[in-house]
Amino acid sequence: MRRSVLLLVLLALAAVACGGPAPPPVQRAAVGSVSASGPLPTSGPATPASPSAPPSSPTTTAAPRSPSQLALARPKVVVSPTGVVLPVTGFENGGVRVMTPCENSAVLDAGTPVNGASVVLDAGHGGTESGAVGANRLAEKTANLAVTLVTRDTLVRNGVSVLLTRTADYGMTLNARAAVVKAVHPVAFVSIHHNADPDGPHDGPGTETYYQLASGSSKRLAGLIYEEVTRALAQYRIAWVGDTDAGAKYRTGSNGDYYAVLRQTAGTTSVLGELSFISNPPEADLLAQPAFDDVEGQAVARGILRYLRTKDPGSGFTTPYPRTTPAGGGGKQGCVDPALR
Repeated sequence: MRRSVLLLVLLALAAVACGGPAPPPVQRAAVGSVSASGPLPTSGPATPASPSAPPSSPTTTAAPRSPSQLALARPKVVVSPTGVVLPVTGFENGGVRVMTPCENSAVLDAGTPVNGASVVLDAGHGGTESGAVGANRLAEKTANLAVTLVTRDTLVRNGVSVLLTRTADYGMTLNARAAVVKAVHPVAFVSIHHNADPDGPHDGPGTETYYQLASGSSKRLAGLIYEEVTRALAQYRIAWVGDTDAGAKYRTGSNGDYYAVLRQTAGTTSVLGELSFISNPPEADLLAQPAFDDVEGQAVARGILRYLRTKDPGSGFTTPYPRTTPAGGGGKQGCVDPALR
């Protein structure tokens, strides 16, 4: 008995000397769990982090967008959902960067891609630039567009692909018009206008077509359009007016061709037509009639078709007298872009 008690006492003393039983091993916290050394929880429910809170990194980069179907087409020109023709200047963030008619920049992810056209047609003026105005208050910009649309429709019916620079009544700079031409590199470019300030009465239509100084093909196209337009208009028995040098001609400026749409489209066969005089009341009255727009537009189209499909040389070539009156207009000042969406 005493030996048993003594044995128990010796075991108890040994345990005290050794510091008691060893503690259980420390368990490592799982990844993502809160460690015991972390901050104490506050009272009440935890407040979730705001989804708009910025990330902890000092800089942020927007995730790139997937290219739109429009961007994937890699177009040279885009026709916006509202019908505006826009030359492409680049591709970014899934969209297409374009030049607007007033030379501003925009990015589109929807529209019709265009990569080429045989003919580009340009309806002169537009928007706040009315051009010449007839005694009947008909603005040149309106007549130009009406005739241009007839020219387009006639060419399309004859199997020619056509692109317009201006499709409705809005402003467009000369640089933006030339940019459309340079983007698609057509076989031919024609800018359609109507004239003012004639020298006086003229024996027949006073039609004028201007060609590029250094381009024989431009001269030929100008002669063919002159032939067709004067032949078509000669059926009307009215008091015509014109300049003494009416015909197919050139106009020089300090940098070569005077007219920007001819100078800036060098490399493309280009012509500017002054088809009739809107400042002459009898001619303005004719231009107010859709049937006359048809006559002019179809005549321009016939001239273009002959250029594309024959070797006819054209006619009506004349030596112009010097001109000092500036044409004016066509710049960014006062230009208001149309809606693109």
